[in-house]
Amino acid sequence: MTTAHRTALTLACLTALTGTSMAHAADTTALTLYRSDSAALYASTVDGSVDDGYAVVREQRMLTLAAGTHDVVIGDLPNALDAEALALGFPDGRAKVISQRLLLAQGANAALTGLVGRSVDVLGSNGESLASGTLLRASDGLLIHGVTGTTLVRNYSAVRSSEGDFPLGSSLSLRVDAARAGSTRAVLSYPASGLGWRAAYVATLQPGAGCRMQFESRASIANRSGRDWHDAQVTLIAGEPNMAKASAPRPMMTMARGYSAKADAMPQQDSIGDYRSYALPGTVELPDGSVSQVPLYAGRTMDCTRTALYENGGSYLPPQPILNRDFNQGGGSAIVSTLKLKAFDSLPAGYLRVLTADRNGTPQFIGEGRIDDTPKGSDATITLGTAFDLRAERERTAFSVDKAGRTMDEAFRISLSNAGDSVRTVTVREHPGRWRQWTLASSSSKPSRQTPDTLEFRVDVPANGKAVLDYAVRYSWTADEQPQ
Repeated sequence: MTTAHRTALTLACLTALTGTSMAHAADTTALTLYRSDSAALYASTVDGSVDDGYAVVREQRMLTLAAGTHDVVIGDLPNALDAEALALGFPDGRAKVISQRLLLAQGANAALTGLVGRSVDVLGSNGESLASGTLLRASDGLLIHGVTGTTLVRNYSAVRSSEGDFPLGSSLSLRVDAARAGSTRAVLSYPASGLGWRAAYVATLQPGAGCRMQFESRASIANRSGRDWHDAQVTLIAGEPNMAKASAPRPMMTMARGYSAKADAMPQQDSIGDYRSYALPGTVELPDGSVSQVPLYAGRTMDCTRTALYENGGSYLPPQPILNRDFNQGGGSAIVSTLKLKAFDSLPAGYLRVLTADRNGTPQFIGEGRIDDTPKGSDATITLGTAFDLRAERERTAFSVDKAGRTMDEAFRISLSNAGDSVRTVTVREHPGRWRQWTLASSSSKPSRQTPDTLEFRVDVPANGKAVLDYAVRYSWTADEQPQ
């Protein structure tokens, strides 16, 4: 399209706006929110809207239409939405949309975008009225259509909404052909960014020798869309749908108003395609710039497993046997504390905070970790942190290669120390990674678990004492696998 054609189209649209009717919001808004781990969505230090997260919005609007072809402006839209996926329809068939244009709330006049199509008063520095009428455009000055014609105002001090409110966000300008004049209901749907959710879990460990915990499941819903959402019906989607377009939206802690943790107030869970959906049982207030929390599952007491873990190596398998003596030297001293639980239901991805009571009974934070999407009955494990009283030392005690016999022997000693006042059990997890074919030749303790790439031992370390684990493995290979 040429510049002249664009200018002519713009002028035609502005002229048509002289007969603009304003769209007023109806009561029902449905939000389908997709999971997002964007730090900006949940940060308390971020000001303004955020172009992360993904939600599908379905709004019902009451439009006051004139008979025939004319323009209507729908305001109070989010700052960032997918214009190509935006659609408006009239269920009663009384009107049809001929064309639509999205007016983005950007730049110095972003706050005025929501007033396009509304009646306004433009005031000067002394409070005098400079122009009154319908706001047609807010860019390099304000274009106002009033009873005496259209006026461009460049120097002004304030803009007052004649209708009492001041909607924010983007606006949608529609060319509509209506069969007759009057109020009619329209359904507007679009994907938007600045909205997202993720799971937030809290586990409070109970006293005693075993591992039991009180487990709370919530959904954190972030709104950085540039507008408020009132009495919204919300559905949360767990899973990772593919977002093909790079330009499309990407997917203060208070409990959302009107919610409790009672079992009968829990979201209704269902399957939707390859994903999970959670329909919240009531409407939710989502003010702009907020993070609200709603219960995801009723709280429960459940079993868990605490582990003090010392691990070396990984699941890497080389293309041929590694004969270099210094491979996988290891030797770090840190022993990490982990917590494992079995999912009592589908657990959407999120973060688990773990608390335990001190000697005064006050819950204290002892670690946080991420839980990935976990199907019912599967295990989820997080790392809480480094154990203060436990240390380890790993040294290679033997290494030899017999190329003619196509074997290789390697031995390690793991020395564990415990500065605490009680016996601690340390899980030593080793990954023999020089070659895929190996056998355990000897060990000072019987393995608690053995797989094709893992050796695991459970070693009791006495209070204020030490313990030692020795083990040796033998690797073997065929003539075809002989290293060069």
